[in-house]
Amino acid sequence: FGRALPARTGPVEMSRFGSKRRSQKFTSPTQADGQFTRRKSRLYDTSDPEGVPDFILLDHVSEVTFLENLQKRFQGGNYYTYIGEVVVAVNPFKKLDIYSEEKVKEYRGREMYEREPHIFALADAAHRTMKRKGTDTCIVISGESGAGKTEASKIIMRYIAAVTNASGRQEVERVKDMLLRSNSVLEAFGNAKTSRNDNSSRFGKYMDINFNFAGDPVGGHIQNYLLEKSRIVKQHNDERNFHIFYQLLASASERRLEELNLRRGPAGYNYAISGGCAKVRGMDDKSEFREVQDAIRAIGFADQEDLLWNVIAAVLHLGNCEFVDLNNEECEVKDRTVIATIARLLRTTAASVDQALTTKTIATRGEMVTKKLRKDEAEVTRDTFAKALYDRTFTYIVSLINRAIAVESGNENTVIGVLDIYGFEIF
Repeated sequence: FGRALPARTGPVEMSRFGSKRRSQKFTSPTQADGQFTRRKSRLYDTSDPEGVPDFILLDHVSEVTFLENLQKRFQGGNYYTYIGEVVVAVNPFKKLDIYSEEKVKEYRGREMYEREPHIFALADAAHRTMKRKGTDTCIVISGESGAGKTEASKIIMRYIAAVTNASGRQEVERVKDMLLRSNSVLEAFGNAKTSRNDNSSRFGKYMDINFNFAGDPVGGHIQNYLLEKSRIVKQHNDERNFHIFYQLLASASERRLEELNLRRGPAGYNYAISGGCAKVRGMDDKSEFREVQDAIRAIGFADQEDLLWNVIAAVLHLGNCEFVDLNNEECEVKDRTVIATIARLLRTTAASVDQALTTKTIATRGEMVTKKLRKDEAEVTRDTFAKALYDRTFTYIVSLINRAIAVESGNENTVIGVLDIYGFEIF
């Protein structure tokens, strides 16, 4: 799922893995005329049933041999495999004890081919290339939803944090802490449960980590794109809205809920229950909300916290805003108290919210004409309003994080870019 650019220097020797290869014949299934037959193919052979750690060592490269080797590696507890400088990972969907401090020391300062395939080797190669050559590097992470892209990006950031700042400078430690904590906030507001992944990133992210001449992180910048706004108003079966809605409803204090005019739990909110899945097994919305709050305060925009919860609550109330037809040409809001609550949360007037939801303005020959909306048009307008409100809030959160981790002018030197590409879910 990753690739460090530019490529590492020096040749890759096949003998580095300490085993000789012999070719053998094996049979694999194919389909012809509706019947399965067997065909002969040529494949690597090692005495080790765990397969080869680099796909370029295969005698014969095909989809069959590729998957066969990947399966052997996975069954042997080896979840990373190289294709030259590319790392392929298979998500085991369980916690692994392969990211400890001991593992960091094992891969620090080593060439990729000196150790078993690991994402640490990729991160170290990118960092060392940047320091040695004084050039920017980039790690691209891609794969289908649930492949582990977001976790991979976090592992890379933790590794870089672990191998930098040997002098123990306080400012560098502050920057590293904020870079790591920003993940909690972005996941809460940008991740959701889907049918394929309980913690799926529903936005694209490109992060620049800036380093000084010593190779220590001194700041960064995050670029977000393609937030899945449609999820805010409608979810597919067995999916959830963004995590933050459920975290707020599960963990906010009674006083906070009263201020936001919310009830405990998602059951009464249309935007939170359209997917029919309000709870995710193994996910503790309460503890994760506390982690988000801690991260917000650590990053330095605690003064904006009330504003964020007001917007999240306003979106939930918008989902419960219903309309009634007046004469098939006009409609009005069914419950005026909902409009009043939304207006208070957004610090505007009820009349402004009502006008935004039930009317449209048309420019004709230099004149502005206001026209009432039908019920179906008002419902579309309501959903569009909710999506725009959440999308701009998410972008605002990213800007607050960027402000906190911005590099002081003249302190930047080189950059490692980490691109977390949106999951591929169309097959």
